[in-house]
Amino acid sequence: MSVPTPHNRAKMGEIATTVIMPGDPLRAKFIAENYLDDAKCFNDVRGMLGYTGYYKGIRVSTMGHGMGMPSVGIYTYELYNFYGVENIIRVGSAGGIRDDVRIRDIVIAMGACTNSNYAHQYDLPGIFAPTASYSLLERAVNMAREKNLNIKVGNIFTSDTFYDDSESLGKWKNMGVLAVEMEAAALYMNAARAGKNALCICTISDLPFTGEACTSEERQTTFTQMIELALDIVE
Repeated sequence: MSVPTPHNRAKMGEIATTVIMPGDPLRAKFIAENYLDDAKCFNDVRGMLGYTGYYKGIRVSTMGHGMGMPSVGIYTYELYNFYGVENIIRVGSAGGIRDDVRIRDIVIAMGACTNSNYAHQYDLPGIFAPTASYSLLERAVNMAREKNLNIKVGNIFTSDTFYDDSESLGKWKNMGVLAVEMEAAALYMNAARAGKNALCICTISDLPFTGEACTSEERQTTFTQMIELALDIVE
């Protein structure tokens, strides 16, 4: 497919090789307005805002990816395969499920379990384990230590459903899974298939087992430590 695509009006060269991707396009706008110098909007198709600018002199882009694996699957596939993007770092919210995970903790996803059938397309003779790119993971952990951030690194669970009748989170908790979200596994699979790099960094926005939660406005505008951590590992 040539560019622009049905989902992205950017021309070749308008997107940096590293893209910071929140789910919410308004969070991408927040990143561009508050962290990037000389930021220019390259996409507004379907309201999925994308910007390219400079962070500490390094060219970087930020773009929303929407909710769920089908949405993140489309946007990241196009970035990797049509726009020459090499690195995608998801910055999102997640629900903490392990007992030691608290509101506003930062979770770096080493791997992403999933109940999705997304990997079926690859016709693999087994079960694929979606994992982060080690180069990005290592840089994020080292940078978090420099910043004295309270991080947790491990498995997360990427769910196809937000409202889920199965009540399965307790079983994932029993396997040591830190948190639940809805996109990382597809991002990691797209990166693996394209031979590119991916990492998911999440801030805990709610605790499903206790009912504690941030407001939607707080999710959109106050997860600054996670955003700065992602930006500071861009090379």
